[in-house]
Amino acid sequence: MTKKKLCFRWILFGGYLLLLSYFLFFAEIMGRTNLTRTYHYNLVPFLEIKRFIIYRKKLGMTAVVVNLLGNVAAFLPFGFFLPFLSQKNRSFAYVTLISFEFSLLIECIQLVSKVGSFDVDDMILNTLGGSLGYLCFWVARKWKKRRNEKKEE
Repeated sequence: MTKKKLCFRWILFGGYLLLLSYFLFFAEIMGRTNLTRTYHYNLVPFLEIKRFIIYRKKLGMTAVVVNLLGNVAAFLPFGFFLPFLSQKNRSFAYVTLISFEFSLLIECIQLVSKVGSFDVDDMILNTLGGSLGYLCFWVARKWKKRRNEKKEE
């Protein structure tokens, strides 16, 4: 891989991380300007996921989609870009572990800074998103390899 390609990939990944940071810590649309900040946390797996599913009509589909699918979608690029940056990042288990660790870091920052909440369900959904992003990378790589093999024939 050329240095130019690698540099471009790092710039894309950095841009993604900046955009993700904005939405997680500063975006008014995500309720990040609340001045009465207190500690909020959920340590019970699937509690909030179940709550959003059970009360989907009362909460509204927008809230459900933003919370459940938004957490997955936010980490899809993480799992997709990570294998492009280094050969070491080309393992499903490695990308899943790094996605979990990065999600844990974000949740801890949200807890300490009182911006958002520490939610184990967010970590589950974020890790799922990173894993699905890796699967998208894997499928794209296989597709490209097959396409290149057909061109050579």
